[in-house]
Amino acid sequence: MDIQITGHGLEVTTAIRTFTEDKFSKLQRHYNQIISCHVIFDIEKLEQNAQATLLFNKSEIYAKAQSPNLYTAIDLLLEKLERQLEKNKDKHLDHPSE
Repeated sequence: MDIQITGHGLEVTTAIRTFTEDKFSKLQRHYNQIISCHVIFDIEKLEQNAQATLLFNKSEIYAKAQSPNLYTAIDLLLEKLERQLEKNKDKHLDHPSE
């Protein structure tokens, strides 16, 4: 899986990059059809924003999370993405392609 990490208004440090890549690699283990991921970090007043777009199987999933702590925002973002991926996975299992 190709992971692109971008910071708007903040520097993406090695620690943040490593933490993010480790978390998103766990998604890859559970959902092996993910092709690429684009993660954007942003600061808005006192809130840290993390947003991601996942591309897989001709589909796209987007999620955004906010928290005063960037690491917490990343964890919240992954929870949202996991729920969306699980929902998408269930939807495709209910309607097998012919």
